[in-house]
Amino acid sequence: MNRQFYLDLAARGLCMPIGTDLVMHEEREPEMVRNDGVALGRVIERAARRWGTPLAVPLMDLRLEKIDLLALAGVAETEAERFHFTSPLDETVLATLLGAQAVPLCAGSTARDEALAYIDTLPDLVPVGMAIGPFSLTTRLLADPITLTAMAGSGVEAGDSDEVKLLWQCLRVSEAAVLRSLRSQILHGARAIMICEPTACSAFISPRQLKAGSNLFERLVMEPNLRLKAALEDAGCDLIFHDCGELIDPMVEAFANQLHPVILSLGSSRKLWEDARLVPEDVVLYGNLPTKSFYSDGAMPIEEVIRRRDELVANMKACGHPHIVGSECDVLFVPEAQETIRRKVDAMMAGSAAVAAGDLLARI
Repeated sequence: MNRQFYLDLAARGLCMPIGTDLVMHEEREPEMVRNDGVALGRVIERAARRWGTPLAVPLMDLRLEKIDLLALAGVAETEAERFHFTSPLDETVLATLLGAQAVPLCAGSTARDEALAYIDTLPDLVPVGMAIGPFSLTTRLLADPITLTAMAGSGVEAGDSDEVKLLWQCLRVSEAAVLRSLRSQILHGARAIMICEPTACSAFISPRQLKAGSNLFERLVMEPNLRLKAALEDAGCDLIFHDCGELIDPMVEAFANQLHPVILSLGSSRKLWEDARLVPEDVVLYGNLPTKSFYSDGAMPIEEVIRRRDELVANMKACGHPHIVGSECDVLFVPEAQETIRRKVDAMMAGSAAVAAGDLLARI
């Protein structure tokens, strides 16, 4: 792939949600589809075709890398979500978790990879992979990550504190786990991968400490993601970077300029037309309508969806930065609000042009 492909999608007025979860829940047994590679691939295909996009985006299931990592430590999948490390890892466990070799994958990871292989057989669709980012995975391995990052940001080093030592150990094993995931997805056909770092934000990393000179953001977030970006480049796979957390300008600027993804996806707390000044012209901005609130007519009536869509489109056109209208995050199925959510996604899409990608793909 090349950047011009994504720039052409933006120029042609592509609008698309990250909405595979909604389509999956139209199936009779959606949770069975989640773990069935071919069935999941067909759902991803149907989502891409419904919204007229060549980007076949899978479920944003950010549990999978944690499940696969903890399996190496003997933690059952049923216990993985609640599990946290509480003391520094001994060298034997650390070496196991840092291993570069392929490891057995859980059913969800296997289905994701098989779905990528299915999409790879369809010449007009781009298989897009999905992975949690290293820092966001780290925060899921710790019971109180905010306290530990605050300690590290205040200058406490691993040699001074077992808690901070564990933070850095978890970051190392998280990066290794994400790298194993990326390699597996690339092996199965991924031509772009969305790395999601929702906790790489001001809630977990203190802006006050950064302003005072802490390099914590670089060490916790940027350095591991830059190494992952290099691995993707070596494999000829594009980086799509997603962070829907509360961000300060230097964070957005670092993502855009240092990681230099083909697409940068941000949450609705950001005004993309203002962020455009921080972002290189060859990085497509994606988003960022407030889809997390679509389930509630009180919080987000359909008239407000339309108003925000029109405001976003007008302001992005005025600033001239390449942009794909989309969701601020994945649009999740909510049983009691499914029709409400679908109506608002339809309103978000109203007036958009479906993009025929065959000619674009043929030029790559």
